[in-house]
Amino acid sequence: MNPNRSDCAYPNKPLCGAGVTWKLIQALLRRSAIPVKRQQLLLESLLKPVAIATIADVVPLLGENRSIVARGLADLKTMRNPGLTALFSVAGITPGEIPSAHQIAFRIAPRINAAGRIESARTALDLLLTEDHARAHQLAQKLDAWNAERRRIECETLERIVGNQIPASQETGLVFAVPDSHLGVLGIVASGLVERFQVPVIVLTDDLREDGALAGSGRSIQGFHLLEALESMADLFITFGGHSQAAGIRLRSERLLEFRSRFGEYTSRCLAKFERMQHVDAEACFPELTTEVAKEIQAFAPFGCENPVPIMLARNAQLAGSINVITPGKHFGVPLRQSNRVIRCKAWNFADYIGLLKTGEPVDILFHIEDDRYAARRGWESWSLILKDARPAGTL
Repeated sequence: MNPNRSDCAYPNKPLCGAGVTWKLIQALLRRSAIPVKRQQLLLESLLKPVAIATIADVVPLLGENRSIVARGLADLKTMRNPGLTALFSVAGITPGEIPSAHQIAFRIAPRINAAGRIESARTALDLLLTEDHARAHQLAQKLDAWNAERRRIECETLERIVGNQIPASQETGLVFAVPDSHLGVLGIVASGLVERFQVPVIVLTDDLREDGALAGSGRSIQGFHLLEALESMADLFITFGGHSQAAGIRLRSERLLEFRSRFGEYTSRCLAKFERMQHVDAEACFPELTTEVAKEIQAFAPFGCENPVPIMLARNAQLAGSINVITPGKHFGVPLRQSNRVIRCKAWNFADYIGLLKTGEPVDILFHIEDDRYAARRGWESWSLILKDARPAGTL
């Protein structure tokens, strides 16, 4: 079954695998003798894992996908599956609340995926299938530990690359080879490097399946088709595959230098006139940002692929106090004043911009509004500003 076949008239093409399976179950139930009410209850109960899979697979959250995720997230408020309950507990998601797509993407999906990246994906399946609460807790703890190990390996690999192979500013396509790294984290590492350098990136390591070979993953920037780039030099690879924004490859180690050169030349040609821009949905002043506005924006949720959270621009913001270091070199709490109102903003992975924020030096900022249940439980506003970019005032 494939909704993307040219002869398939199904209107919602970008279903993930779990979504296709759910539609098959729906069709089979219609042909069964099971009462309609029971069919509906069964289908609704299955929306929970389908919603998680839809978010984790980064398919467009439009049309039916958006409906699946919205209803599935709502159902997770009252979940009874021991495995999911245990997993949400170790991920720090408060029971009885409707989780956001962001929480699923950054807290739940990575722990499920860590099983296959570090050890065996069977553990994640066992967690979802077990009816034993004690065993569910043990398995969830194991996934949590593997996810911590995955993050450690990811950070170590990033440090090895950035610490020793800083790219020249004119390079438009980067290929890194990291010996003795963990193949399962290279896609995540490539994503981090794309975010940092804003160019297509491929990260390779030793291919344990074949001596003298390298294997790895690539990620791209918006507007650059990574698979087409690889297809233009297909003679270099043992195997390769992917799509516009992500790909995987295997090649002989003696072809690495040629691949790096040809990939750089291809990206230089394609991106020579490429202008990198950040889309802005609206310009706002801090006094306009109210709880009512935050609720109106959240009505467009769940946010995700092709339904991104609205990005806003505020001009001439200034530092209004000391910067709180949440995680050294990565995450910060930043009090900003704009139009005579002070808002404490969150700045995740903001180390490259934090030096711009100095007392008396105005900046233009890009940000989005995020639902903040942690703050709401403590009697503060139920939303936060998340900084995305900063430039000296007048340059945005």
